[in-house]
Amino acid sequence: MNGLTSLLKLVPVVIAAVLLGNWFLREVRRAKSADKPWYAPYLTIPGLLVIIIILLPVFMKLFRS
Repeated sequence: MNGLTSLLKLVPVVIAAVLLGNWFLREVRRAKSADKPWYAPYLTIPGLLVIIIILLPVFMKLFRS
């Protein structure tokens, strides 16, 4: 039962990651088709969210110690 509850807690996180990843990939494809620079997708809302999510563990490690 304990494993089932932890699995159920993991499902929304995975769904959110898939949705954000697809949203970012759509922005990357749109930027490539418009011949924008390589960094253009990172300046969109999904790109900024991806950067924040990647840097979040780094900042948590820096500020906790």
